[in-house]
Amino acid sequence: MKLYGLKTCDACRAARKALTGAGQVVEFVDVRENPPGAEFYSLLVETHGDAALNKRSKTWAGLDEAERALPPAELLARHPAVMKRPVIAAGDALHLGWTDEVRAALMP
Repeated sequence: MKLYGLKTCDACRAARKALTGAGQVVEFVDVRENPPGAEFYSLLVETHGDAALNKRSKTWAGLDEAERALPPAELLARHPAVMKRPVIAAGDALHLGWTDEVRAALMP
């Protein structure tokens, strides 16, 4: 499984720690250092819609109206830190966030 996020993100660190503690093999991808590309962001937006954007982030707050109006996948490609985190790719599923529902799906 791959966990996409930021190395400074508390939710990403918690998810990574819990998953590896549960015996999962987790490949971590820091989206600032290694942006996953337009295809990934398109799939993320197709799967989760606007929920893929973290509109409470400092990055979002710093964007002007023109950037906020960009299509979500393009905005994510330009500003990876505005992505809701973590995004966890496991099998064919793309999970968003570190919610109870995601935990239940990934740590049976």
